[in-house]
Amino acid sequence: MSQIAPRSTVELEPRHQLTAEDRCDSCGAQAYIKVTMASGELLFCAHHGNRFKDKLSSSALEWHDESARLAEHV
Repeated sequence: MSQIAPRSTVELEPRHQLTAEDRCDSCGAQAYIKVTMASGELLFCAHHGNRFKDKLSSSALEWHDESARLAEHV
């Protein structure tokens, strides 16, 4: 019978939350989506993030989407 070692708890760095200072690279509106590419980061408002998602998601290293925060203000 084999024993399974207990998982060690690793404290992860908190995710960066986008702020009003983060602006969409396409139109300048508040960014709610941060896309990490091999060449750097792109910031998008919810509209442009959705518009470019199909084109960029296959090559993106990370797709960080905070657009659900928009529903909090309704």
